[in-house]
Amino acid sequence: MKLQQPSRRRRAAGFSLLEMVIVLGIIAVIMGGAIFTMRGISGAARRNQVSTDFKTIESGLLMYQTVNGRFPTTQQGLDALVNKPSSTPVPKKWTRIMSKVPTDPWGEPYGYKFPGSVDNTTFELISKGADTQQDTDDDISSQKDE
Repeated sequence: MKLQQPSRRRRAAGFSLLEMVIVLGIIAVIMGGAIFTMRGISGAARRNQVSTDFKTIESGLLMYQTVNGRFPTTQQGLDALVNKPSSTPVPKKWTRIMSKVPTDPWGEPYGYKFPGSVDNTTFELISKGADTQQDTDDDISSQKDE
């Protein structure tokens, strides 16, 4: 009994294992490059989130100043926007301005100073940045240009 050979048409219809491995390798290289490129975009998005948070908190602090006649002290901090400060000067007309103060994109609380380190007539907001360490090169300040 003679075995029949598959027709040429049937053999050409499928992909060989080598062809599939080559295609999967090309896809892996493209995906690796895309993931590497996206890391930079993620960092920029986090820095933009800090800028947006600074504007939100700044609005709350300006409202606090309008109601109470001054910004919270460094000791009272941003918590003064959520809870009535008990340390002096205790505001007489305090009202809750924010339900909660956002944390930075790296999960750390924002820092607050009044007076600020560059402009001592206003406050300064600070993010510790990606390394989550204070007073390092990647810190972001509302008073320093990026």
